[in-house]
Amino acid sequence: MQGDGRMGIVAALVRSTFLVDAVYAASARKYGITSQQGQLLCVLMAGPRGMTELGAMLRLAKSSLTGLVDRTERNGLVGRESDPDDLRAVRVALTPHGSELVEEFYAETCRRIEDLPAALDPEDRDVLADLLGRVVLANEVPEVFLASEEGTGKKV
Repeated sequence: MQGDGRMGIVAALVRSTFLVDAVYAASARKYGITSQQGQLLCVLMAGPRGMTELGAMLRLAKSSLTGLVDRTERNGLVGRESDPDDLRAVRVALTPHGSELVEEFYAETCRRIEDLPAALDPEDRDVLADLLGRVVLANEVPEVFLASEEGTGKKV
């Protein structure tokens, strides 16, 4: 904390990351999955993805991603399918059960995250969204989560 009771940028960003991670973990626990499985399912909401693409989006090494997909597949939430563009490659897709679960998980997670800045007035929320959005875009963070506001279906 700074002398005036305000938090510096590093502390604010790090602590906000912990805050969002905790919300994500609580939502995941409610649905009997891990946070990483929740992230994988959310990424797959937009459609099947190749393993290389998933690894880049989730920032996971190949072995970690394979283990994550294996565990999620054993739970009946995802399946592997042939890639029509490359018969040597596979894509990961949601199963019907996975699609149903991720819809509920996604809505719950959005609701919980939407509540985090509840103490801010609408103008400050807009400023926060703009500033964080600029940081994310400048650092080329992959689009891994569908937007919750206004039903845009736009990924964020």
